[in-house]
Amino acid sequence: MRRIRQSLREFLKNESTSGILILIFAALGLLVANSPLSKTYFDLLKVDFSIGSGFLLINLTIQKFINYVLMTLFFFVVGLEIKRELTTGHLASFKKALMPLLAALGGIAVPALIYLAIAGREAPGGWGVPVATDIALAVGLLAMLGSVVPDSLRSFLLGIAVIDDIVAILIVAFVYSSGIKFSWLGMGLLVVLAVLLVQKLNVSSVGAYLILGILLWFALYKTGVHPTLAGVILGLLTPEIPKKLQKVSTDESNSPTVIEWLEHKLHPYSAFFCVPIFAFANTGVVVNSESLSQASKSVIAWGIFFGLVAGKPIGILVTTVAASKFKVADFPKGANKSLLAATGSTAGIGFTVAIFIAQLAFKDAQVQELAIIAVIFASVVSAVISVLLFRIFSRQK
Repeated sequence: MRRIRQSLREFLKNESTSGILILIFAALGLLVANSPLSKTYFDLLKVDFSIGSGFLLINLTIQKFINYVLMTLFFFVVGLEIKRELTTGHLASFKKALMPLLAALGGIAVPALIYLAIAGREAPGGWGVPVATDIALAVGLLAMLGSVVPDSLRSFLLGIAVIDDIVAILIVAFVYSSGIKFSWLGMGLLVVLAVLLVQKLNVSSVGAYLILGILLWFALYKTGVHPTLAGVILGLLTPEIPKKLQKVSTDESNSPTVIEWLEHKLHPYSAFFCVPIFAFANTGVVVNSESLSQASKSVIAWGIFFGLVAGKPIGILVTTVAASKFKVADFPKGANKSLLAATGSTAGIGFTVAIFIAQLAFKDAQVQELAIIAVIFASVVSAVISVLLFRIFSRQK
């Protein structure tokens, strides 16, 4: 029971471990894609299959199943995380949320502007790629650095990452959704109303919510909106009320909330299975002298690279310092501008969500590969810069 109540600590622990798995599976994806098994790897991801028939027909490939179905669980956990942070966590009050909100907005606007300045004429739609922060890798890096990172900056980065997630979700929903079919959108809204109704009736059956979740996913799939948003919507709709558990005290003050209980149950599956499998299936790009040469000449790749490596820390640092100077919000306690710049570089680790958005932003497979190469290199460089800055500036404190 105590472990469930410590939901945030458990969440961060899982994210840190997940970060290691993401790196391992991403490396495996790159290794297999550049090995004699390359053709088998790519052919397997392209294997297609159908579910249902008629207007209920769903056409998927193995890769789409991973990106559409498995990642729905990931986004459901993201929705739960956002709901928890907004209700009881670091973003629960206006005062707590203001500085991470402003910093996150700066860390979103500057990378997007840098990308548009570099690649806006060739592919303006890719501006959403460098705005994302990978919570697992960012949190994992700060955990690895240990005591050199002030606690205030850990919670500050978590707040930024959560807001980044919210913005990334909105970008996926409103920027990269096309050809919306409003009849199916209406069905989706009806399913949302049904979820609210069964909550009002105090229905606690997991099966009932699972069926409604599948219906919502299907409606969004048919609508033209990315179906993983079903996970986010259901996560945000989850009530922050005590979970009734059997064989425990009926004292609700000692009971975990529904959100805490669901995160405790589902976050390991998301962190240790869904996201690593996504990394394996989506980082498998061919890296050779030709692809590296193409990336080095691509304004899209450079726009993404500089957006993450330079845009994130600059946007976060400038916005935070300005907000503090004009007394709009409080500067993180125990931190300074140098350590804040190091934290901004940590936020430049885009990876999972950045790759996810790249798959939506670019339709051409070759451009997608260039974008993924840029995200991988930018994330590695951002991590290295962050470690170096923390090591250097922590000694000067």
